[in-house]
Amino acid sequence: MSSTDVSANNPFTLAACAEMIYLDRPFLQRVEAIAAHGINVEIWDWTTKDLDALAATGVPIVSMTGYVEGDLTTDEGSARFLSTAEDSLRAAERLSCPVLNVHGTGLGEGGIPVVANEHPSPADWLRAADTLRHLAELGQREGRVFTLENLNLPVDHPGCPFALARDTRTLVQAVDSPWLRMNLDLYHAQIGEGNLIELCRQSLPWVGEIQVADVPGRAQPGTGEVNYRAIAQALAEAGYRGNIGMEAWAHGQGPDGSTSVSDAALEEFIRTFTVETADGGGGRGRS
Repeated sequence: MSSTDVSANNPFTLAACAEMIYLDRPFLQRVEAIAAHGINVEIWDWTTKDLDALAATGVPIVSMTGYVEGDLTTDEGSARFLSTAEDSLRAAERLSCPVLNVHGTGLGEGGIPVVANEHPSPADWLRAADTLRHLAELGQREGRVFTLENLNLPVDHPGCPFALARDTRTLVQAVDSPWLRMNLDLYHAQIGEGNLIELCRQSLPWVGEIQVADVPGRAQPGTGEVNYRAIAQALAEAGYRGNIGMEAWAHGQGPDGSTSVSDAALEEFIRTFTVETADGGGGRGRS
């Protein structure tokens, strides 16, 4: 399938993270290169971006980081978390970005949690739910959805609280607001939990987005051990009609070959998650 083949019957909306591919290009050119494949774009820290220039590209930014600092459980951390979430909402308005992503705590250099707390206490769980309830209220006020992402502990984010998908699902269920959903990251879930198709089925009522990368290596689907084609079919059959974001490095990416391998990575991702259904309801990109 070429980059111009768009299936009107594909149930999913597809996007790719501009932080991880086309690394040989300036950031705005990465965004435009992704959009040239007919899919949408996701970004991380908005504070490092020229928001006006990014908005001027006209490329749909469908997910961005929804806080700058803070955590879910400490007094100072919770206040900072909610304050910077408000800042993020203002940035999201400038980009017309509908979804803002958060974690159990701020992540520092190399993805290490700023406040490590791998085994939250019962009081921590209650405080986290309360903080997220306030976050959902902010989202409702501005008409934007926050998503709580699961992470993995063994490889990328040791010590992060509320890291497993079952943890994020529990918190999202406790808040029970359409303005707070799960960002079900299947790369992290494969490392931390496995049994991905059943995990998807159990989580689907609470999912606001699904992110993908293969294991090991965090490259595009098709480069590792995860049968993402089977997962795509299962998601379509289960009725998922939301966004799937490739948050992955391009396999074989290097300083002299990033564009070609990034093109190949996106095409492999698009092929994997293009599933024909009778009802459709999605598409590769969204204006």
